[in-house]
Amino acid sequence: MKIIFKKTLTALVLASATTLVQAEDVTLRVHHFMSQKAPLHSKFLVPLAEKLSQASEGKITLEIYDSMSLGGRPSDLYDQAVDGAVEMSLTLPGYTPGRFNRTEVFELPFMMQSATATSKAFYDLVQNELQEGEFEETKILTSWVHGPGVIHSEEPINKLEDLSGKEMRGPTRLITDLLAELGATPVGMPLPKIPENLSKGVISGAVVPWEVTPSIKLNELVSNHTELGGDRALYTAAFVLAMNWDAYEDMPEDLRTILDAETGKALAAFAAEVMTGADAFGRSTAEGSNIIELDQTEVDRWIAASQPVYDRWIERAEGEGFDGAAAIAQAQELISANQ
Repeated sequence: MKIIFKKTLTALVLASATTLVQAEDVTLRVHHFMSQKAPLHSKFLVPLAEKLSQASEGKITLEIYDSMSLGGRPSDLYDQAVDGAVEMSLTLPGYTPGRFNRTEVFELPFMMQSATATSKAFYDLVQNELQEGEFEETKILTSWVHGPGVIHSEEPINKLEDLSGKEMRGPTRLITDLLAELGATPVGMPLPKIPENLSKGVISGAVVPWEVTPSIKLNELVSNHTELGGDRALYTAAFVLAMNWDAYEDMPEDLRTILDAETGKALAAFAAEVMTGADAFGRSTAEGSNIIELDQTEVDRWIAASQPVYDRWIERAEGEGFDGAAAIAQAQELISANQ
């Protein structure tokens, strides 16, 4: 009986030990709206998954679900992380207008000077203020912006007046507001809808950075591309990698430490580098198309025309309980500090 008892006890101990080892393994699902060809999937999330697996000796698995394959619309992604439908989501806060008002400051026209500096600045603001503010429902693992927005159109846009009446896609509230102020007819829609709506004539152009043009085959649909010269971008859009709080806090401490080490500000800078490199590649695929670069005199006209967007944003900020002018100055200071 003693021998049997010892064998049984040993088996129970081994089974318990096996259960403990298995419990240390963590699988994290990350959901996003882009295709597998998009740089943020292939050059950002896939390398992140590999780094997490290597650093944790295989204990952290990042499962990546592209193209809204787990269901819902792009505007649902943030709440999927909030509710725990997924452990993580990669999304644009701007897909839910009026919810992330402080974040919008980085999307104001001509605010961005470089993707890297602005991404670091955005992450600093998240850490210092927004994590416990408008992002309190999730753990923000990192945050960044894409490269300069470019106008891609069926007809050439050589000057401000050429936008008049053109149906132009914009991704967020601020950018559609900007397009309207510049004379276009703005149409808000998420990225995956662009090709279909261009083909059907619903829109005559779209503003997107170069990096996404290959993944949606935009160069096959339009042949004119307008860039702004100088050191300011027409616009950018803010991204976050958001994690469900319970999923984050339930991770074993050693694995949570690894996750923290592989994300944060360094990952924000990496995302910006991915964006910049993908912009260069995307632009190279448009060789043979009509690439227009506006000179500084023309750009100054666009900047002047965009001022009402700032005025309305500052007024709206007051209604949301914060000083919009101070927020703009703070964002500019953070960008300069990260140059």
